Amino acid sequence: MTYPLILIPFVLVTLIVTVLATRRPRARERLVASLWTTVVLVVLTAVFDNAMIAADLFTYPAEHISGIRIGLAPIEDFAYPVCIAFLLPSIAALLPERRDAR
Repeated sequence: MTYPLILIPFVLVTLIVTVLATRRPRARERLVASLWTTVVLVVLTAVFDNAMIAADLFTYPAEHISGIRIGLAPIEDFAYPVCIAFLLPSIAALLPERRDAR
């Protein structure tokens, strides 16, 4: 199995949950915050993945990746931080509001 195929369920869940969360209040603010978070996480992923791959801490077999790279890091590595930047705030928006127990 290739890394792009492994990503499909994560990306689909992220898309579905994010779309559902757009029906909740403050969706625009959440999406803007997710975009800024994505920018930061992608930069950090680029820096640290490239450093770890350059240090030979791990490698990716060529037959399991798409072949598109940012430096030494395969583009697939960037999908996880992008998904999490949108998925976590969307899940939080879909959870019922907590009521004060007092």
